Amino acid sequence: MKQGTFTIITLVGALVISSVFYWAILPIMDKGVEETPLIHQISLAGPVVPILLMLTLMLLTFVLERIFTLAKARGTSPLPTFFSHFTKSVREAKYEEASKLCDRQRGSAAAVLKAASDQYLRTKDDKAMSTEKRISETQRAINEARLLEVPFLERNLIALSTIASIATMVGLLGTTIGMIRAFAAMSTQGAPNAAELARGISEALVNTALGLFAAILGIVAYNFFVNKVDQFNYQIDEAAYLMIEILKEKEAA
Repeated sequence: MKQGTFTIITLVGALVISSVFYWAILPIMDKGVEETPLIHQISLAGPVVPILLMLTLMLLTFVLERIFTLAKARGTSPLPTFFSHFTKSVREAKYEEASKLCDRQRGSAAAVLKAASDQYLRTKDDKAMSTEKRISETQRAINEARLLEVPFLERNLIALSTIASIATMVGLLGTTIGMIRAFAAMSTQGAPNAAELARGISEALVNTALGLFAAILGIVAYNFFVNKVDQFNYQIDEAAYLMIEILKEKEAA
């Protein structure tokens, strides 16, 4: 599924679920300020709340997508084990076995190393090709494979960052609307409307809390997954570099 399509489906689905929850389910759960004070305050916090709930649901969806995607990118067995077996096969000049190891491992790291081993396998018996050219072609295959895999690894990271940024601003919008309601209640002639004043302050605080919750969750998730992707890329680079060095040693021998 294309990233744009996935984002639109997630946005529409989250908007529908949050709207149904806020306007249909939450009033049923609200038993009054005495029995369910938190639910009661949220149910009175205004139309910005469904937007904040939508952002939170989108955030959780992207987090789950990242977890499944990175697990798929790692492949079927732990990467250190796969790299160890792959390097051993290359060191023993068993390039076909190394390629089969990549087929069994699957994932992004295996795709990059398979591209390198297949490229070297195609050119290793070509006597007309120089050693430098053979190594250069293998390195080029690694670079091209990485260019194809990096967008897959970094998918939806920008969406996580964007949600973390705008959640605070949406929460601030709800806060502002709540404060406008509170000041409007205070500006009535005679005694201030206590119920409207309390509702306005409550609306401001609930929207602030929900906006901060979504923003904090988004920032933590974004930094966590960026770190995971960086580590993953570093491991791939390290394995590819080791493979190239082994091939250079063999060509020089």
